[in-house]
Amino acid sequence: MSSDPALRSHLTNLLTARQAHCTFDEAVAHMPPARRGERPDDMPYSTWELVEHLRRAQRDILDYCRDPHYAVQDWPDDYWPDAAAPPSTEAWHDAVDQFGNDRAALCDLVTDASIDLYDTVPSSDEHTYLREVMLVADHNAYHIGQLVTVRRQLGLWPPSSNGK
Repeated sequence: MSSDPALRSHLTNLLTARQAHCTFDEAVAHMPPARRGERPDDMPYSTWELVEHLRRAQRDILDYCRDPHYAVQDWPDDYWPDAAAPPSTEAWHDAVDQFGNDRAALCDLVTDASIDLYDTVPSSDEHTYLREVMLVADHNAYHIGQLVTVRRQLGLWPPSSNGK
């Protein structure tokens, strides 16, 4: 019996499900617009900076997995926003939505049986799809934890639908 379907299921859950930590969607839920650019004392990031970094990094790895002509971006400039606060409410919602769309695209890649997860991605002769998906999951978990920490420091955890 092949473990491939089980592996694909585990990877999809790693990207999307609440397991050892909260999900991205839980971490950004009910974040008050006026506080999205606020950095707690002794913390170098706002929730906006973390959300936008998560979006950009995940998208970069998705592109790396799909584009045989992938171009390396500049670190750290291309991976972090220039400002602590989103330029608009729409920018926040767009970033959150794009993160979800790109996560779904990664899940589609994982569940595509025509892709061998042990094959190298088109833009690399070294890195496999499996490695890249696990890298995304690991990176996301780390920064989602930071989102929760920032929200705790701001007195906004757990999320409240009443706009606390």
